[in-house]
Amino acid sequence: MHNDKYLNNLPEEQLAEWHADVISPESVGTLDRMFDERVRRSGDCTAYQSYERASRSWVEYSWNQMADQIARWRDALAAESLSPGDRVALLLRNCPQWVMFDQACLGLGLVVVPLYTDDRADSVDYILNDSAAKLLLVQDVGRWKRLLPVMESNRFLKRVLILESGAEAYKIAAYDARIRLVSDWLPEKGDGSRPRKSRKSELASIVYTSGTTGRPKGVMLSHHNMLSVAHDVLAAVDCYREDIFLSFLPLSHTLERTGGYYLPVMTGSMVAYSRSVAQIADDLQTIRPTAMIAVPRIFERVYAKLIERISRKSIFTRWLFELTVNVGWDRFLHQRNGERWTPPLLLWPLLRRLVAARIIEKLGGRMRVAVSGGAPLSPAIAKVFIGLGLPLLQGYGLTETSPVVSINPLNDNQPSSAGIPLRSVQVKIGADDELLVKSPGVMLGYWNNHAATRERIDSDGWLHTGDQARMEGEHLYIIGRIKDILVLSNGEKVAPGDIELAIALDPLVEQVMVIGEGRPYLSALLVLDAGSWPGLAQGCGLDPTDPASLGNRKVTVLVLGRIKNALSEFPGFAKIRRVTLLLEPWTVDNGLLTPTLKTRRENVLKRYASQVEGMYQNGLVAGNRR
Repeated sequence: MHNDKYLNNLPEEQLAEWHADVISPESVGTLDRMFDERVRRSGDCTAYQSYERASRSWVEYSWNQMADQIARWRDALAAESLSPGDRVALLLRNCPQWVMFDQACLGLGLVVVPLYTDDRADSVDYILNDSAAKLLLVQDVGRWKRLLPVMESNRFLKRVLILESGAEAYKIAAYDARIRLVSDWLPEKGDGSRPRKSRKSELASIVYTSGTTGRPKGVMLSHHNMLSVAHDVLAAVDCYREDIFLSFLPLSHTLERTGGYYLPVMTGSMVAYSRSVAQIADDLQTIRPTAMIAVPRIFERVYAKLIERISRKSIFTRWLFELTVNVGWDRFLHQRNGERWTPPLLLWPLLRRLVAARIIEKLGGRMRVAVSGGAPLSPAIAKVFIGLGLPLLQGYGLTETSPVVSINPLNDNQPSSAGIPLRSVQVKIGADDELLVKSPGVMLGYWNNHAATRERIDSDGWLHTGDQARMEGEHLYIIGRIKDILVLSNGEKVAPGDIELAIALDPLVEQVMVIGEGRPYLSALLVLDAGSWPGLAQGCGLDPTDPASLGNRKVTVLVLGRIKNALSEFPGFAKIRRVTLLLEPWTVDNGLLTPTLKTRRENVLKRYASQVEGMYQNGLVAGNRR
């Protein structure tokens, strides 16, 4: 039954015609059998939509067409002397071929190892060796050439498949017997028969966590792990055959894989693959999705652009925007838990038409649910989007839990929380306020690392998340990573995440890391937005091209003032006393971000050790344009 007061971006008459068509995990057992059942139920319906560069057009694939292609991939893989349980890897951007390869492999009992397209070559090499992957599918010859310098010592890899053909691809294939071009490798037609019987407990995938410290560990996930989590999510957030997902979070990220791939198969929803993060704005207008899964960084970027655009408008326009957000937020609170009705709520229909609807239209105009996961979302950002009428839900999970542990339902959305644990998930608070989890989604263990598995999953079956948490009623609140909690020299304990989220709301700040372990006060490393820096420097009478300008006292005092305002509601011991300003972004390539865009704190501290030490000496410290 639809509750249209939470689905106000779609007309009631349209929602009344939508259909729930959920495939239960018990009826199929495995991920590949679920896909077969979806083909049986929805064969001629559109399953996927993807932009093809050659024709410069969007192309649709029905479920039947996908099944035909999967059969071709399955037959080609079957000819590669692979056995059930062998590991195969893929380094592809999101596209229908990702699904074809994955489903073909699962149907043969092969174990899929997804790789991030922007990961460092040495990290990819480590994963391929650790998993002993025998086959690798890569997007194009350019990506393979970036891997070549570290691939010479790989003794496991027997076959390399290059998806996109071209003269250079043919040339490199002629000199390496391992390489085949997919266009030549695939048979013209595949055999649709499925003689193999698989079990739900079988290992389906090894997903390497992009840990912020040390080498990544291979998380072993079974068919049942991911099927059960996808099904439990649907008990919290309804999804329909008519839904359209826009997919841009990498499929190598377990949140996108479970929530943006397996879940839509379970419900028969269509998935459209965005061309790139840079083209999301255009793709939102073209696809007009009803559902979207993203990490906070995406919402932060949209928020920053929105605030920047509004800041250039007249005083009246800025006032009208703030009024719309505040009235929309009050309306949300009134609907959610019956908070007191106030006369300004009468303005909502007008404010929605004049302001909110125009902004929501930039997201396609019919988004009925957007999910943020992978990291904490700033409550201030959530308030703006929800106030404008976007149903934005925050969730929480880990790769080790396939990955969802909790999510806010539409009818009980507490944006500052990580949601309500899924129906099959048990949680409890352990020593040091650590969150412990039991669920059907908990991993089988770490690949080739029994010691790490025993350390993570105790003898009673509880997975130790490493996150501090608290429960308020049914809702789960994440405090922060235990290892990231800063203990000042006066004994005060500080969770840097909330402080970093508040500082990052400033459009001037691109990235931030708060420091203070064992120190008398907190300091911060700030990477400034490259587009904002010239105006800031010139406003202080400085040359933005001069590296010394970053450390000028005028600039640091100004930035500290902005930080002070951002942290006005934080306790005194949580104030930032010193800053170092930087212009070089932290990226995956320079080793300061994980492929999932989390800050590698130890690497950052090592890179800027002298600047950090300087912030605990007398006076404000000069920045460094490294």
